[in-house]
Amino acid sequence: NFVPSTFDSHFVLPSHALRQLLQKRSETTRQIAPIGSNLPEELQGYHTLVPLEPTAGDRRKFGNWYSTVYRAINLTDGLPYVLRRIENYRLMHQSAFSAIEIWSNLRHPNIISVKEAFTTRSFNDNSLVFVYAYHADAQTLFDVHLKPKPPSMQTHPYQHGRSSHLQAHLPTIIPERTIWSYIVQIASAIKKVHEHGQAVRNVDVTKILLTGQNRVRINCCGIIDVLMHDTIQDIVLLQQEDLNMFGRLIFSLCCNNITATSGQNYQKSLDFIGRNYSAELKDTAMWFTSRVAPIRTINMFLEKISARVVSEMEDALDGNDRLESELQGELENARLVRLLCKFGFINERPEFAREPRWSETGDRYIIKLFRDYVFHQVDERGNPVVNLSHVLTCLNKLDAGTDEKIMLIARDEQSCLIVSYKEIKHCIESAFGELARATTKQ
Repeated sequence: NFVPSTFDSHFVLPSHALRQLLQKRSETTRQIAPIGSNLPEELQGYHTLVPLEPTAGDRRKFGNWYSTVYRAINLTDGLPYVLRRIENYRLMHQSAFSAIEIWSNLRHPNIISVKEAFTTRSFNDNSLVFVYAYHADAQTLFDVHLKPKPPSMQTHPYQHGRSSHLQAHLPTIIPERTIWSYIVQIASAIKKVHEHGQAVRNVDVTKILLTGQNRVRINCCGIIDVLMHDTIQDIVLLQQEDLNMFGRLIFSLCCNNITATSGQNYQKSLDFIGRNYSAELKDTAMWFTSRVAPIRTINMFLEKISARVVSEMEDALDGNDRLESELQGELENARLVRLLCKFGFINERPEFAREPRWSETGDRYIIKLFRDYVFHQVDERGNPVVNLSHVLTCLNKLDAGTDEKIMLIARDEQSCLIVSYKEIKHCIESAFGELARATTKQ
């Protein structure tokens, strides 16, 4: 049985919240750039650029270079993508893009897919642009969990009225179940990258995106490979550094502090984790950051947390059941929409095959009366009956083509027909087929 739609599973929101989330993402995807943005109209096959982060004021850097992120539409497939622009960077060797070819063929559910990279002077400088899959309303783990929240105005009652003051938001401890979920997903992504002979090189709270409920993906893969193309580095050491960064990430999430492992903070952070989380999570954080341990691999770590991996898989399968249940409901909606579209093509058509009254004669007349039966009923006082349940019931019976018979009455009440839903369905298919054939001949 599917998980009930009102149940909040680990990865999938309840139906009403999921619908609101998807609607918000759809609206976000269709937003346009602010007036006066002065962005290129077209960029290497991408158009309708929209900034996804501030282009002035306190700007973010990627290494030593300023970086700006845009959303754009691809001319070929019409889908939105993310363009990350590295400003004022002169690429010396085209061979640097060989790393992007490797990353574009690497697919994993916890890695933001890389599409391509190119250079451009459309921004009036030497810019390097990386193209990634777009996930609407995604946020970094830093923005979600670690970024200080501005104080809010709190109002409290007292004897002679109400008083207001600014209330600072204290950092909240992330639930251990959530942290383990992040750990398993990120470890899975690192395993995939290391198996392909690459290194992630940016396992950082500012480079990992939360794209759904407890769903994380590593972002910006391949950029450092291109920027550091001229520097010869040992891939084994880079993969070890991935694990060190992973450990620092776990410390940061557990302690709500991006500098949790630096200097004297390390021991304090360990004590904090020991007080608020399980010994297993504390040991995990120490395993990654210990300097006396032998060479570690991501496979060794995954063997250590196999029980957590199984738990994550169970939650993922529960989420899959939930999404299948939601999809089943949407399939029902799609069938009804197709019926309504056929109604729209047939009813009230002004002329077809040189016949001005085509939609009023033959089988089309039955369809018109059925449309009135479904949508235009009135009560004994002549008021319109707006009953969505009646509409859905009739359309579902029509789609199924049942043998149940109904009485269709003309608007002048001078004639009536008794027909089955099966016969009405045949009339609709016949009339729509006639229209479709005429379109094909053209």
